[in-house]
Amino acid sequence: MKRLALFAVVVVALTGVPCTARAAERHTAHAKFDQHLRQMLNTVQPGSAKRIIVHARTGSDWAVYQSLLAQHANVTRYYPRLHAFAVTIRDNGDLSRLGHDAAVTDVSTDATVTATALTGGPVNGGQLGAVADTLRQGLGLVPGSGTYAGPTGSGIGVALIDSGLAPSADVDASRITAFYDFTQGGALTAPSDAYGHGTHVAGLIGGTGALSQGLYAGVAPGVHFVVAKVLDGQGQGRTSDVIDALQFITANKDTLGVQIVNLSLGHPPYEDAADDPLDQAVEQAVQAGLIVVTSAGNYGVNPETGQVGYAGIASPGNTPDALTVGAVMTQDTETRTDDRVAPYSSRGPSWYDGFAKPDIVAPGHNLTSDLAPDCYLFQELTDLGYTNLLVGNDYVKLSGTSMATGVTTGVVALMLQARQLAQPGAPPLTPNAVKAILEFTSSPLDDDTGTAYDVLTQGTGEINAVGAVTLSQAIDTTVPVGDNWLTMPVQTYSTIGGETVIWSQNIVWGNRVSSDGEVFSNSDAWANNIVWGSNIVWGSNIVWGSNIVWGANIVWGSNIVWGANIVWGNNIVWGANIVWGNNIVWGGTAVF
Repeated sequence: MKRLALFAVVVVALTGVPCTARAAERHTAHAKFDQHLRQMLNTVQPGSAKRIIVHARTGSDWAVYQSLLAQHANVTRYYPRLHAFAVTIRDNGDLSRLGHDAAVTDVSTDATVTATALTGGPVNGGQLGAVADTLRQGLGLVPGSGTYAGPTGSGIGVALIDSGLAPSADVDASRITAFYDFTQGGALTAPSDAYGHGTHVAGLIGGTGALSQGLYAGVAPGVHFVVAKVLDGQGQGRTSDVIDALQFITANKDTLGVQIVNLSLGHPPYEDAADDPLDQAVEQAVQAGLIVVTSAGNYGVNPETGQVGYAGIASPGNTPDALTVGAVMTQDTETRTDDRVAPYSSRGPSWYDGFAKPDIVAPGHNLTSDLAPDCYLFQELTDLGYTNLLVGNDYVKLSGTSMATGVTTGVVALMLQARQLAQPGAPPLTPNAVKAILEFTSSPLDDDTGTAYDVLTQGTGEINAVGAVTLSQAIDTTVPVGDNWLTMPVQTYSTIGGETVIWSQNIVWGNRVSSDGEVFSNSDAWANNIVWGSNIVWGSNIVWGSNIVWGANIVWGSNIVWGANIVWGNNIVWGANIVWGNNIVWGGTAVF
């Protein structure tokens, strides 16, 4: 392929660039493999091909490339910023040789990624068939057909990495400024969406609601889209294609006019975030200034028993810099007193690293948005008898953290435009600052018993669009680090649905919660090169300590101690399928 033909030129320029920080050096060959590959070593037969991603030691890209060619491996991608290759190998012998290669640091599964929407009808509560849309009202925004005079996301570009986007009156072709098909090597093609997931998410982000007289308008109807198709007609794709899309968008973000990346997809984590290639591609995008919004995953509940469990955060939502979003059931009302975290919404901590996730939660249950014509989702819902999810000929109701991610991306677009309007020409809000504002202005939720959800379930709370926009407008990004950067007093509450909603006024930084109002000042923490939760600590209010027990199952301290029940049963296995307990398997059908 053309990119590999340029390999010799690119590697000379980039081999000196340091990788994102990695885990400590490992000493055995199998320790270089992720969990899935280690399990596979005992099962793959000679001649069985396997798609993997191989990481080279800094300065050794060319040597690893030559070694792969010598093994007759099929090298399909080169990721210079990751010092990595997407490769198809033949059998266990090839895999073992890579494990013993001193120039290779890690070998990861080129995992199957899936869209994070549930298509199986109502899930554990929530009402279907709402007579009116309440999404915008519940965010503190008036209906799309009303007189809302605030930002609309105009001038903000969203990279939608998904199954595609079918143009319609809600998102017309003029707002799709580029469409790349990364299932076909990144070819520039006409917009389409055979599966339908990307179109639904795009409608939540920025549909105008023209097909419904404004009733089903998205959050930021002024945004433009750069679409990267990475999922096929059945909603599945490869990690290597997602990384390819991320690297392309990161390298060309200014030319493409993109500030936000929406990733409503993922796969089970097979290794820590420092070694996961998809996580690292997200980290590099954020460090380049892109705001990457990811879904937490829909692994929060045992579908057989309904038991809610922890530690189900998917990749790439498990990486610290991602803005990771869980799902809320709003009960189709404007008010927040009846809002609940959806049972299926994945809880933290992240499986290998123990990071506090999700960052926030957002409406994601039974949301009405655009339906791509003749898409797979339409046919699937019809065949399964879920025609009550279809809203006329143009819309469909879907649930999942995919939908919550789209809503959050729309809110971020409003924040960015609000900042531009308030101070034209000033530096934009950084990804860390955006996350801090969203966490600080969110509203904590209670469960059905009136008990506050813990941080590993809801982050700091439910997204508050009007509060986040208000705070974004009040910030002066030209202020020196360490100084107060508010241009006006800010009240720490909002009015939503006729009710006063108090902001959380908290930021979860790493594994600490800070409530000292750091968001009111410019800080080193908001710089693009600072990994969220790294070496900056505020306050002394620790989220959890050695003596804190989350429920009956998880004890959290300097180390992670798992009790008798891990997540949903006696164990959780992040393998080709997700296994809950001893006998329950939710595998390929468990789309997010």
